[in-house]
Order: sequence, then structure tokens, then C-alpha cells
Amino acid sequence: MTTISRRVLIGRIGAVVGAAALGPRAAAAQGAQAAPPPSPFDVHRDYGPNADPVSYPDQDIITIDPAFNGLRVNNSGIHRLWTGGSWSEGPAWCSQGKYLVWSDVPMGVQRRWIDDDGRVTVFRNPSNNSNGNTFDFQGRQVTCEHTGRRIARYEHDGSITAVAETYMGQRLNSPNDVAAHRDGSYWFTDPAAGFTLYEGAPEVSGGAGNADGRYNSRAGQVIGVGNAKREIMTANVYRADPQSGRVDMMVSSANLAGNPNGIAFSPDYRKVFIVNAGNIHGFDIGADNKLTNQKEFSNMMVDGVRCGTDGIRVDVNGNLWCGSNAGRNLGYSGVTVWAPDGKLLGRIRLPETCANLAFGGPKRNRLFMTAAQSLYAVYVNTQGASPG
Repeated sequence: MTTISRRVLIGRIGAVVGAAALGPRAAAAQGAQAAPPPSPFDVHRDYGPNADPVSYPDQDIITIDPAFNGLRVNNSGIHRLWTGGSWSEGPAWCSQGKYLVWSDVPMGVQRRWIDDDGRVTVFRNPSNNSNGNTFDFQGRQVTCEHTGRRIARYEHDGSITAVAETYMGQRLNSPNDVAAHRDGSYWFTDPAAGFTLYEGAPEVSGGAGNADGRYNSRAGQVIGVGNAKREIMTANVYRADPQSGRVDMMVSSANLAGNPNGIAFSPDYRKVFIVNAGNIHGFDIGADNKLTNQKEFSNMMVDGVRCGTDGIRVDVNGNLWCGSNAGRNLGYSGVTVWAPDGKLLGRIRLPETCANLAFGGPKRNRLFMTAAQSLYAVYVNTQGASPG
């Protein structure tokens, strides 16, 4: 009698249930049935290194559509790699250094998780209350700075380049998230969250957000921070051209009635997805970088629960992986995964609000999730489409 190992058996089950690594159509063509309802969410689960082993497949990786079975790894569990932050955002993977960098926005530091030994170190302090990060096609880290009010790029020689600071002579608000385009440009969102005590510095006395001077905008700040008034009174999306230095507005607040946040491109760079007030909107990108055909990709409703997103990433198959903030609705915060046509494929349940995520690891097949105070990771059966 032939003996089949447990790992091989689990792998075969996953292959039969969801031969769908290329998306939902493969499973649909086989007439696959809808997945059963998930098990109750265990609020007492320990995700740390000393936790009891979990049974595979991980019960907190949930298949909604059979196509998701081609994107998950059945013998991989969710792990908490680190905890102790205040509000974790902006993970990005450095392929050369084999590390993940992310921002603790209120604390004004960037941290780094090192793949070689799992250590977490302070990477940059101060970080100018950095938020979103990415690595461009030349392997350079690009960062959104709240109190710096700019897009900064860290060069290979250790110098810093201010890629974008102003639009039409007016200083930016507080760049939030950035995506590198293969043409060398950087697209970024610019809401005003940096003009707060918790995530940056209030406006100086007389500014729209501090008209009566009640807040001491300079308290606890480095020299030069806390002396500004907001100059652009709308929250927009921009494109920065490093060659010419020109910054163009791509989407105005008239098209996105809220605060634009996360941003990501489709694998062929013919579409851009922008988070706005927790929902996702998609735009077609023309040859001249003009955006057309705006559509709401998803309102982020799952089982009648609002799973508003902050940051998003796209895999090589065009699926969108989105951080989920479901508030007090236990079992709905974490990650939601959507097919290119907007169909919900699956979820990853976490005990904390997940703001942002990134594909990393040497094969770019490990999903890193910055969730409020912690950093989580899980292996998946796909790769990130963008370099960082």
C-alpha cells in the first residue's frame, strides 16, 4: 500500500478544490461549488512564535470563491512577526537587502524586519512621520512624508532626493501612499492627515485647522516643523516625473469626494486603482497618461459588514489584495482579496485592523500585513506585480 504524507495530501486537496492560480475562471469552468461558511473567529488565538501549532489549512484564511484556492497555500499559517507599534503603515520589500521596511506613523520611525534572522530594528529615526513606502524599478526606497510634506527617495549613495514637494508652487499636504510606474514616474495620494497631532503637526496659528491658535504646532517637533499652513485645500492624486521634476494632478477631489489613500497599478500598467474613503475606484490609463472610465471597483462590503480599506497591492494575476478595517466586527478585519472584475475571492482574518500590505520574501510570494500594532505574514501562491 502506498503511503501519502500529510503535506502531499493537503497539497493535492488544494489543487483539486481550486485549480485557479490564474483567477476565478479556471474554477468556474470546472463547476466548482461555493465554499462552506468559515469557522467562528477565535479572538484568543496566539499568532506569535511560542503559539501552539495550528492545523492546516489555517482556519483564518477563508475561501469565498473556489478560485481563491489557487491563490492560497494550504500548508502555511499566519504568523505575527512583531508587535509593539502604535499605528503601522506602508510596508515595502527590499529585494537586494532581503528586508521589509514599514512606518510607525505616530512615532515618526521606520522599522525593518530582516529575512535572514527575523530581527526587527529601527531603520530611520526620525522619519518625518513617514507613511507609505515602495521600492522603484532601480531598487531605491521611495517614501511619503507627513511632516516633510514631500515624496522622498533614498539614493544608493545614501543621499536623499525630494522627488515632489509642491504642485503649481503650493506645498503638498502630507503624501500618504505612492506607487512606482515602470516609466520611472511616481504616482501618489495627498490627503491632509499629517496636519494632526497624532500623525504629524497641526497647522501654525491662523491656519484653517488651527485658526485660533489653540494648538501648539511646534511642541515636540524638530526645527522647521509646525510652522506651516495648509496651502492646497483639496486632497488630490498626483504624478511626479523625476526627469523633468514636473508634478501633474491626475485626479482631483472633484472626482474623488473623500480622502484618496492607497494606490496601485494593474500588472500591465493600463489601470490604476485608488482607495477613496475606504472604497476602491479604478481608472483606465491612456497613452498620454490621461485617466478615463472611472468606475467604483468595490464598496468593500462583505456579509453586510463594511471592510473599508486603506492600502492595496496587486498580484501578477491582477487580483487586488486589500487591507481591511471592520472596526468592532470581529473576524472581518485583516485582508480581503478581489478578482480583477471586482468579485470577492477570499479573506484573511486578523485580530487587528490591517492598514497596508506588501508582497515580499525572496520569491515575492509572502504577504506582509501591517496591522495596527503588529506585523503579520503568510505565504501565498502568487507574487506581487510591483517591485516593492
